[in-house]
Amino acid sequence: MKSLFDPATAQGVKERIAGLGPDTSPLWGRMSAAQVLAHCSAALHMATGDIRPPRKLVGRLLGWNMKSKELGADTPMRPNSQTVKELVIDEECDVETEQTWLVGLINRFVSSGPRGCTSHPHPFFGRMTPQEWSVYMYKHLDHHLRQLGV
Repeated sequence: MKSLFDPATAQGVKERIAGLGPDTSPLWGRMSAAQVLAHCSAALHMATGDIRPPRKLVGRLLGWNMKSKELGADTPMRPNSQTVKELVIDEECDVETEQTWLVGLINRFVSSGPRGCTSHPHPFFGRMTPQEWSVYMYKHLDHHLRQLGV
């Protein structure tokens, strides 16, 4: 299973990010390419504990079961998956600026390793180990980079 803690995997993600431009259009969803990148940065901020969205009731009831299905399989996330409202980006963004921010956050995540992950529970999945955060952050980035066609 791919993990963002793996430097080679992280490098591959960064190369895909570099392939985006201002004219990139998403294959699905409502966010622009720049908003998708900003959303991915917000998710990494959640994984490191910079932002701490509260637990959702549905997550408390079903999250533990869905976490094992989502993180236990090497399958990509499906299009139009639910998102945490704190990670929704409504404002206009610049692709190049968001690329720079996101690559910097990936570098921070990789260099910090397990000690850089939050102990705050994911709003839906609940408590996650650093390895689970790393797998989920890779899957989340991969999902959105596929959305952007890279």
